[in-house]
Amino acid sequence: MVPRPSSRVVLIDHADRLLLFSSRDQRDGTLRWYTPGGGLQPGENHRAAALRELREETGLAEVMLGPEVWRGRPWTTERDGVTYEVRQRYYLARVPVSGIDTTRMEDFERASITGHRWWTAPELAETADLLRPAGLPHLLAALLADGPPHYPVLVDG
Repeated sequence: MVPRPSSRVVLIDHADRLLLFSSRDQRDGTLRWYTPGGGLQPGENHRAAALRELREETGLAEVMLGPEVWRGRPWTTERDGVTYEVRQRYYLARVPVSGIDTTRMEDFERASITGHRWWTAPELAETADLLRPAGLPHLLAALLADGPPHYPVLVDG
């Protein structure tokens, strides 16, 4: 099993909406939504990876990255015959605008990402689509109501 440390960004706009990207599961056709982010490059730390991924996936370059708010329990995935153990850290960032530019995405991201959307907490609570991390509607509502936690909250996915 190959370790895959990853960073994700909980990107919230001026209207308290959360940016999520979508992908369709090839096995069962379900739609899943997740925050911007991805794996660390060699020599890169989690915060630098979060900012790089955000720049690549959204075009936003002048983002002030806040604290780590969630930490993912390890999970495994297989890609091209290799099994990875994914360990994710989620960082909070607020932006005054909701427009993004996805033209800097890497080819594999363009091939797998089917769309993006800004979600309100009530919209997340109502969707039947798969959300990552698990419990995202509650996690976002708590973050908006209480602000960042003192220590990262442990999450699934």
